[in-house]
Amino acid sequence: MIARRGLRVAGAALSRRLLSSAAAAGDSFAALWVDSSEDNKPVYNLRPTAIDELGEGDVTVDIEYSSLNYKDAMALTLRPGVVRKYPMVPGIDLAGTVRSSDSDAFQAGDRVVLTGWGVGEQHTGGYAARGRFRSEWLLPLPEGLSARDAMAIGTGGLTAAMCVNALSKALPDKVERPVAVSGASGGVGSFAVALLHAKAAQFAGGVAAVTGRASNADWLRSLGATEVLSREDVHTTAPLQKEQFCGAVDAVGGGMLASLLARTQYGGSVAACGLAESPSLATSVFPFILRGVSLLGIDSVRASRQQRLDAWSLLATSLPADMLAGPSITEVPLRDVSGHAEPLIEGRVRGRVVVATGGQ
Repeated sequence: MIARRGLRVAGAALSRRLLSSAAAAGDSFAALWVDSSEDNKPVYNLRPTAIDELGEGDVTVDIEYSSLNYKDAMALTLRPGVVRKYPMVPGIDLAGTVRSSDSDAFQAGDRVVLTGWGVGEQHTGGYAARGRFRSEWLLPLPEGLSARDAMAIGTGGLTAAMCVNALSKALPDKVERPVAVSGASGGVGSFAVALLHAKAAQFAGGVAAVTGRASNADWLRSLGATEVLSREDVHTTAPLQKEQFCGAVDAVGGGMLASLLARTQYGGSVAACGLAESPSLATSVFPFILRGVSLLGIDSVRASRQQRLDAWSLLATSLPADMLAGPSITEVPLRDVSGHAEPLIEGRVRGRVVVATGGQ
């Protein structure tokens, strides 16, 4: 067993030996378990695991890739509000191949992707070489995407696509003011910038990327941002400001969400999906009753199958290919994922982190 406390990195050679021993055991496989020590510090155990240790389900999947999301980082660092009971195998996303199935919906060899549904929170998740899940949680891997591509997208990209689809339905066929994206350097925001740019025929005013990291300005422009704003450029405590944006994708919450609402044009819409700044919203009714602004709540965890399929369709057809292979994506082995959790929470991770789980 590998036991790590805090964010110390265990020996790579020992990790590789454990992964090899898990493979040799046949019925066992490597999984990363997170537990809490007596002094409430995270303990990481990368160890051979039997299938009966996992949550129940009618489909067993050989997991090839997972990813690191904000929720995963919270689970890895024992932040409250994600995992109710430890030990747990985190990983709210996963992609791979069906190993066996008791469901008519899937058969061995099918390529699948899973996001949400409490996986990695209440049900053992994607930080393992194998997993067992309910068939209704799974979707066919979209044509043209590899398992790694799907996890380079993951919950962050899926949520961004759902936000963009919601704005596309709520706003006119062509809008002249820019659409703002807060938290633009993160996993949700960066995909939102790229997807909104891909729908330039509707979002003719361009994309205003809002970020706390000025050093990412050139990268954000390469994704499709037509302007890059600092948080201070957007922040306001006034209930209403000049109509600046046709709408927004907000992955931050708190004061940023209130500021975006205050700057949204008459009849505009803001899609809210995150709380990196704060879960609180100190605003007034003025944007809603004086400008008819709509606040669209976006949840990808329990979204309908059709919403998910529509979002994956947008992602598979609209993302630039280099976004899934370039500097926006960092790939790490399962043994190293915990070391990226705190930086992600602190906003020091650009783009997406893909986790190679060894289930190929």
